[in-house]
Amino acid sequence: MTSNLTERPQVAIAILHQDGKFLLQLRDDIPTILYPGHWALFGGHIEPGETREVAMRRELLEEIGYAPPLLSPFGRYEDDRVIRHVYHGSLTVGLDGLVLNEGADMDWVTPEEIMQGDRYSRRIQQIRPLGRPHQQILLDFIARQRTL
Repeated sequence: MTSNLTERPQVAIAILHQDGKFLLQLRDDIPTILYPGHWALFGGHIEPGETREVAMRRELLEEIGYAPPLLSPFGRYEDDRVIRHVYHGSLTVGLDGLVLNEGADMDWVTPEEIMQGDRYSRRIQQIRPLGRPHQQILLDFIARQRTL
């Protein structure tokens, strides 16, 4: 019998931060993806034979054309649909140094907006919610930073 744990997809996602703000992607409105039309962390599926960190770096290059100099593990988050391996690191360029290749928008989000749970997208001119797991991961990261 196969365990449900091995059947769930595994993803690597990144908390990218700069000057107290966090970079988020507004996910496309595609009903077959998790959290369509929600703000979320950048990242994606870990391919067979790929390490988590290699997957994280590949996804960041594919999605925003960014190769982070350093990523550190932050934690593992599981729910009934997916296992998320979370990394964090400073973003060493501004938004103008990134190219959005996937998603409807990207922007900086403040801790206050994270707590609020939604964010306005200038590109689509709508307020959209943060994906619940992504919001919780960011709240955990902020809380941990405050205790250090």
